[in-house]
Order: sequence, then structure tokens, then C-alpha cells
Amino acid sequence: MRLDKFLKAARLIKRRSLAQEMIANDAVRVNDRPCKASYNVKPGDVVSVAFPRHLLRVRILIVDEALLKRGGQCYEVLGERAIDPDEVPW
Repeated sequence: MRLDKFLKAARLIKRRSLAQEMIANDAVRVNDRPCKASYNVKPGDVVSVAFPRHLLRVRILIVDEALLKRGGQCYEVLGERAIDPDEVPW
């Protein structure tokens, strides 16, 4: 499953277009590397998302689209920390 689609389906980001924009602006990383929206995520990948006020790190458990649509738990939170708006999280 594409990274942008996963972020939306897992309800980490509300809209797929916003996920694509955040990925393009280097606010999302997979396994501590910048990536493209078309990156195919797989179980075990660690995704870091830099929101304006906090950084969220999750490990992907499941990428089954049918389970995601039913609201299944597809990731585990590894950590979350507050960041200053001027701070570069990477």
C-alpha cells in the first residue's frame, strides 16, 4: 500500500492530499529516511510524522486495506514528543 494512502487509511492524517503535501515537504520519514508518497509500506516499517507541535513515531503492524477500513489497529506508537514550531525534528 502506498505511504500516502496508508497515512489516510490509518487515520494518522485526515486527508490523502494533506499526507502527500507533508511527504513532499519532508515532514514524513520511513525508517529515518525521506521517502516519496508512492513508497510501498510493509509491516515492520517505522514511520515518523512531524506535525506542527509534535513528532509521532509508529511501527506498522498491518497494511491490509480491508482491515484498515473497518478501523483495525494497524500500528503501534513507539513514541511521541513535543517540538517547538521553529525546531527541525530531524
